[in-house]
Amino acid sequence: MSRRERPSKPALTRAGVVATAAALVRDEGAARLTMRRLAQRLDTGPASLYVYVRDTAELQAAVLGEFLAAVDLTPAGERGPWDERLRRVVGSYTAVLREHPSLARVAVVTRPSGPHYLALVETLLALLAEGGMPDDRAAWLVDLLLLVATASAAEHGTRGEDGTEGAADADLAATLGAASATQHPRVAALGAALVSGAPEDRERWFVDLLLAGGMGTPRPDR
Repeated sequence: MSRRERPSKPALTRAGVVATAAALVRDEGAARLTMRRLAQRLDTGPASLYVYVRDTAELQAAVLGEFLAAVDLTPAGERGPWDERLRRVVGSYTAVLREHPSLARVAVVTRPSGPHYLALVETLLALLAEGGMPDDRAAWLVDLLLLVATASAAEHGTRGEDGTEGAADADLAATLGAASATQHPRVAALGAALVSGAPEDRERWFVDLLLAGGMGTPRPDR
C-alpha cells in the first residue's frame, strides 16, 4: 500500500498519549514505560511526544495520576468517625498501588499529577479538617500519609509479585534471632517483635501514629 493510500493516523493529544502510556504500564509494567516504547505503540517518533509531555518524569506522574482514578474516595462522604474513614481512603490508595508494584516503585520518587490526584488530596484534607487537624499540619501530614502508604505498597507489592515476601521475612527473622545478646542486647530481646504483625495491621498503626503525632506536634515556627 502506498503512503497516499494508507488511512491517516488519529491526531495525537496529551490525553491520548497518557492513556496509551497507562495501557502500556498495565500490560508490561512501569519499567517498560519509555518514550521510545510509547512511541512504538502510538506509531510515531519519540521526538513528537515531547510536544505533550516535558520528559519521562512528567509522563510517569501523569500515568500515576490516571491510576489514582481507582482509589475509593466514597468513605469521605459516609457517616462514622472521620479517622476511620480516612484510614479506608488511605487503604484504598495503598491497595491500588499494590496491584501494580512497578508503578508503586515509581511513585516513591514521582509526584503524581492530574485531577484524580487532586481529588485524593482534597479528600484527605477535608477529612483531616473534619477531625480538627490544624491546616498547617494537615498540609504536611497529607504528604507523610501518602509517602508511608506508597512505600508500603512498593515493598509488599514487589515481594508479592516476585514471590520472595515469605523468604525475605524468614531471612530477616533469622538474622534478628541470631543477634548476640552481648553486642546487640535490644535487638536480641525484641527480635520477634521487630518482625511481628500483619502488613495491614502495621499500616493501620502507621496512620494512627501520624494522626496522633500531627495533632500533638506543631510545625516549626520560622
